[in-house]
Parts: sequence; structure tokens; C-alpha cells
Amino acid sequence: MHSRIAAAVGLKHQPVALLWSEEKPAEAMQFEPGKWGCVMWLAASAAKGRPGVCDRETFGCFGGGVGAGFGNQYANFPGGEECFCRFLSTGNADSADGRQAAEAMRPFVRPEFVEHFLHGERYLQSPEKVEQFIASLPMTEIPARYLLFQPLTAVDPAQQTPQTVVFFADPDQLSAMVVLANYGRGDNENVFIPWGAGCQTVGIYPYREALRERPRGVVGLTDLSARLYLRRQLGDGLLSFAAPWSLFQEMEENVDGSFLQGDTWQALLAAKGQGE
Repeated sequence: MHSRIAAAVGLKHQPVALLWSEEKPAEAMQFEPGKWGCVMWLAASAAKGRPGVCDRETFGCFGGGVGAGFGNQYANFPGGEECFCRFLSTGNADSADGRQAAEAMRPFVRPEFVEHFLHGERYLQSPEKVEQFIASLPMTEIPARYLLFQPLTAVDPAQQTPQTVVFFADPDQLSAMVVLANYGRGDNENVFIPWGAGCQTVGIYPYREALRERPRGVVGLTDLSARLYLRRQLGDGLLSFAAPWSLFQEMEENVDGSFLQGDTWQALLAAKGQGE
């Protein structure tokens, strides 16, 4: 399937469809069981043309398991959820259990992970704030074996129904998608930016939006760690825009006759050397 939105805004990378599937393509990128990896690498792989896939044994990191829709994987974090709450905030160095967990994992993980585990990523103010963050997440157990990241061009909507379509967009393109998501709605709050892992903003948050009568678009890749991990794959200056399938279809239908064919948008494209 080709996207009119992608063509109109001049995306560098093709859109990515997220599908719940019982099967996986033979050529799909997949992490080995128990090996660390960032789920957003799977999305980046699909944006560049090769599908990616994960399941309950191959989601790469505990936050990735949550973001993909494999339940509350923070409970399985080294030292349990309590150690995760300290890891994301102030660190485990002052906890005997945390220090013990750090020493046990040291032979198996990257040195920087142990450093972050002990001294904290400091993305939230305190372990208590992390507890509140976890409680607020739309935890999901997807009803399929695999989460598949597929280039949208490889999807046949007559045979498959994506859950979400993800665009990797620069500021101009993201602005256009925000306008387009609101274009036919009659109000102006049809896109939001949650704080969370990169995978959560393309996975469980759009999954939740898909259950709403009027799903909203989800802006993501504000996760600093994911931004660092994706620089080599996709380059700098991009954010993600995730549209639940019904919103994606609505936006696709609204391209023709919209501002995307008007002179202001064309002038922005021309300024980047992409105009007609």
C-alpha cells in the first residue's frame, strides 16, 4: 500500500505498519531470545524496507516488552519493579538489594546499563513518580504471538489490517500531520504527546487510542534514549507520528483538496528543495 500522506509531505523514510500476527516473514529482523535491543530498531528497519518482529521472548528490553504490548514486563526487571522504579529515577546505589542485583547482572549486560542501574537514568524525579508513571500506562496484552513492523508498501489492506501506521517526520512534516489529523474533525485536540519510551508512543498508546470513538494521533520519539539509538539508522531531526488505523484512513482520504496542495505547504517543500 502506498500512502498519499507520505507522498504529499515528502517523507525520507517509508511509513511503518504495526500488525498483530501469528506469522512472521522469513526475512524479518528479530532479536535473539534474552538479548538486549531497542524495539525502535525494528521500526527503523521497516522504515528502510526490511520488516522487523518481536514476541514475548524477543522484545529486547523490558520497556520494549511493555511498549510492544506484552503486558507489564517491568515486573521482570532485574530486582523487580522496585529496582526499575529506582533505575528510571534516582538509582539503586543506596539499596542493598539494588547493589546485589547490579553485581549479579554485571557479566551479562553493557557497562553503561550497570552505571544507569546504580545511579539512575533520572528521567523522573523519584521512585514514587515512576510508580505513578507505570500505573498510568495503558498496559496491553496483544492477542497474537508477534508484533510485526512492516513497511507500509508491503501491506495489502484487503489481507491485513494494521493496528497503527507510524511516520518518521521532520518538524515541517510533523506539523503537516498534526494539521491533517485535525482537518476533518471540527475541533483541535486530535493529537497528543505523552511522555514515555519511544516504543510506547508507537505501540500501547496508539493501541489505546484505537479503542476510542475518534482516535487521536500520537507524537513520539521524545524518548532521549531512543533518539540516541536511532541516530545511526534514521538520522537526526525526526519525531514519530503514530496514527491508529482508522485515523490513518481518515487522513489519507483528506489529502486531496487540503492544504497539502496549497501554496503555503508547497513553499515549505520548495524551501527544502522538494517542491514541484
